[in-house]
Amino acid sequence: MFTRPHLLGIEPLHPLEITALLDRAQHYAEGARAGIRPEPVLAGLTQVNMFFENSTRTQASFEIAGKRLGADVMSMAMQASSLTKGETLIDTALTLNAMRPDLLVVRHPHAGAVNLLAEKVTCAVLNAGDGRHEHPTQALLDALTIRRAKGRLHRLTVAICGDIAHSRVARSNLILLGKMENRVRLVGPPTLMPPEAAALGVEVTDDMAAGLKDADVVMMLRLQRERMDGAFIPSEREYYHRFGLDAAKLAHAKPDAIVMHPGPMNRGVEIDGVLADDINRSVIQEQVEMGVAVRMAAMDLLAAARREAASI
Repeated sequence: MFTRPHLLGIEPLHPLEITALLDRAQHYAEGARAGIRPEPVLAGLTQVNMFFENSTRTQASFEIAGKRLGADVMSMAMQASSLTKGETLIDTALTLNAMRPDLLVVRHPHAGAVNLLAEKVTCAVLNAGDGRHEHPTQALLDALTIRRAKGRLHRLTVAICGDIAHSRVARSNLILLGKMENRVRLVGPPTLMPPEAAALGVEVTDDMAAGLKDADVVMMLRLQRERMDGAFIPSEREYYHRFGLDAAKLAHAKPDAIVMHPGPMNRGVEIDGVLADDINRSVIQEQVEMGVAVRMAAMDLLAAARREAASI
């Protein structure tokens, strides 16, 4: 069910491919909780992580995922690479390609950069986030977390709240949830809402009460200050008052609604700290746990697809 050479985004994927990825990730998640060591399906393969943006969760998650599956993992310090000496991104890719890696995990600040790299190398490329474009494995781990909590991944009402305009997480989740027949609402101030939002086939509002009404899932987003080039909010205090998630606002959602956040969180700005730690409502730590399982699944299926293609 998964035969693609790369994982560059959610947009090209068929719902059955998404399900195949989630099913494999579920297998790895259950194995990890049971203390079962996974088969070393990546043994003999080389995984190279190229992070042109700072990352803690995603980079560590990919490293752990590769090592658990037996890959030889190398993480490059791109801030100290030859790019600082004037080498182009394409030349860096061609140099790496000559070393014949098998899996290339890339995070880049510019949208489309990962797709460009995929055109220049012969190995499998995984998009770990490119600009405001996509973050496919984050959407997949969010989907797995939702499916585990709700028992399904269709016909749910999901409110995605906060900095929609600058968020690749929002874009990838919006695409995935739409493919799986969910009702999606985008909630946030007009200054943080992309101009094309109304044309995306989703509900758009700047009223948290309306946006969270009867929601099954409340997904909060981080304020992407590193991508802002102006004053998008009057103050953090005012932002929290209107759009930060607290118990009063969450009361508009269903009583069993789950709370999500891709991290890192700004407590007291995007979400109340007590709510973020509420084990009865928050699944934020499970999102981190599912991230490893999803990345294991993605690399496993990509490697299997390449082996299958090579045998034909």
